[in-house]
Amino acid sequence: MKSISGKEFAKVMEQHGWVLLRVQGSHHIYGKADSEVRISIPIHRNQSLKTGLLRHFMKVAGLTENDL
Repeated sequence: MKSISGKEFAKVMEQHGWVLLRVQGSHHIYGKADSEVRISIPIHRNQSLKTGLLRHFMKVAGLTENDL
């Protein structure tokens, strides 16, 4: 699986219709108008997201590895 940072993943989310709702510390909370699901992406400098966390975010957001 491709390794990307939280900042890069946030850009991918925005390209797929997710909207930044608020920022709480170093976590950016994203949501969609047609869904109650919220995703809190940790943005810590340019550190890569751990593989398990990235897979979870992709599953919840309905993204595939090709979307990255």
